[in-house]
Amino acid sequence: MELEILTPVKKIFSDTVYGVQLPGIGGSFEVLDKHAPLVSALKAGSLKVLKDKSMKNVAAFAIQSGFVEVLNNKVTVLVEGATAPEETA
Repeated sequence: MELEILTPVKKIFSDTVYGVQLPGIGGSFEVLDKHAPLVSALKAGSLKVLKDKSMKNVAAFAIQSGFVEVLNNKVTVLVEGATAPEETA
């Protein structure tokens, strides 16, 4: 699935990924390939990009509050701000 992370200033991330873990206002949740359409508010916290199925290749972003839209196998994250990822492998 395609993932884009956008702030009012610039595009932080855009790539094909296995999944993404998000800090929803009601609790954390995960979106994987072919997820049903969804719109949700996000709180400040850690957004984790799962780059492959092994779940070992992960990029973590510290995000501010915002929203996420999941539609047609594309995830668009709109946030007030985000820091550069910390790569873990």
